[in-house]
Amino acid sequence: MTGILDGLTLVEGSAFVAAPLGGMTLAQLGADVIRFDDLGGGLDHTRWPLAANGQSLFWAGLNKGKRSLRVDLRSDVGRELVSEVIATAGTFLTNFPARGWLAYDTLRARRDDLVMVHLKGNRDGSSEVDYTVNPATGFPWATGPRNLTEPLNSVLPAWDIAMGELSAVGLLAADRHRTRTGEGQLVEIALSDVAFAVVGHLGRVAEAQLATRDSPRRDGNYLYGAFGHDFLTRDERHVMVVALTHRQWKALLEVTGTQQQMAKINEATGVDLDTESGRFEDRDLIAAILRPWFESRDLDEIRLAFQGTGVSWGPYQTFRQLVEDDPRVSTETAMWEDVEHPGVGRHRMPGTPLDFSAVPREPVRRAPLLGEHTSEILTGMLGLTDAEVGRLADAGTIDLGPRA
Repeated sequence: MTGILDGLTLVEGSAFVAAPLGGMTLAQLGADVIRFDDLGGGLDHTRWPLAANGQSLFWAGLNKGKRSLRVDLRSDVGRELVSEVIATAGTFLTNFPARGWLAYDTLRARRDDLVMVHLKGNRDGSSEVDYTVNPATGFPWATGPRNLTEPLNSVLPAWDIAMGELSAVGLLAADRHRTRTGEGQLVEIALSDVAFAVVGHLGRVAEAQLATRDSPRRDGNYLYGAFGHDFLTRDERHVMVVALTHRQWKALLEVTGTQQQMAKINEATGVDLDTESGRFEDRDLIAAILRPWFESRDLDEIRLAFQGTGVSWGPYQTFRQLVEDDPRVSTETAMWEDVEHPGVGRHRMPGTPLDFSAVPREPVRRAPLLGEHTSEILTGMLGLTDAEVGRLADAGTIDLGPRA
C-alpha cells in the first residue's frame, strides 16, 4: 500500500455501521486495517442487502480494503491471539463493550502506548442505535409532509455515519498525540453525543431554548430557512430546486422568466425575497409561481435549461437511476472502479472521496472473505510458524477461511 496512511496499522472489532465505516475510511487511505470476527462471522455478516447467493452486500460494502482474522472469541487461546495482534498493531477501534479482555486497561498492560477508540451508544455505556437516538433529536417531528400527525424517522443512518467518520478523526488525532509525546490513550465517543452535538451545531438547540415557541414541526420538502422545494416535471420526474444565495435566486428567476411575478409578491406582501428569510416566509407563493414552468417541461429540457446558469438543482433518483443515469457514479470518475468480489461478481465500488495532491489515490480493494487473512496475520504479525497455525486450525481456535 502507498496511501497517505501507509505505515498505520489498526485492529477493528466491530459490527453494523459506525465502527466498520471508521475502519474502512482509514483503510481506503492506505492504513492496514485488520478486522477480527468470531468463527461464525460478526453480527453484521449476513445483513441486508444481499447478493443473489445470500452474501451480504452490506458487509462487503463497509469492509473494503481490510484484512480478515477469524478466531474463536469464546476461547482463551482465541482471545489471547487477538489481544496480541492488538498489542502488536498498537491501535484499536471498536464498538464492542470495552470490558473484560477488551477493557482498555487490560489491553494496555500489553502495550503502554496503546491508542484505543471506543464507540458506544450513550455516554454512560447504555445501549443506543441510530434508529433510537434519531427520534430524540427532534428531526422526526420536522420531517415529512405537513399533514403527517406522527413522527417520521429517516432510513439513512446519519448519526452512525457521522460517528464513523468522527471515530477516524479521533483515532488520527490520538495517533498524532502519541507520535509527539509517546503517550497512548483511550478515546471514547457516544452516538447520542454525536447526534445532539450536530443538533446544536445547526442552531436547533439555541432556537428551541431562545425562541418563544418551538420551530414549525414539518414542512414537507421545503428547505428550512430559505427557499428550496421539489417540483414535478411533465414526464413525471421530481426535481429539487434550492435558492440559498442571492446568486442562485437570481439565476432561478432568469431561467424561469418569473422576475415580474416575484416582484408582485414583494409588492403584495412587503416581504423582501432577496433575503433568505423572506424567501422562506413566502415559500408557498414562490412555489406556486414556479410550478407551471416545471410541469410544462421534461427532465431533459430542464437539465439543458439549467446547464451553466448557476441554478442549484438536482433530480430525484432511485438507486437504479443513480447507477444507470448519473455520471458521478461511474468508472469515468476517479472514485469508482469495477472490482470482482468472489461469490458476488464484478460490480462498481467506491474508493475514498478524498483527493490528495501529493499522494496518488489508492486503488479500490474489495472486502475480504471471512478469515481470508488469518494465517497471513498470525505468521506476519505474531511470528507463528505455519505448523503452529495449522495446529490452531485443527483445534478449531481459528478458521483459515476460503481462498479467493
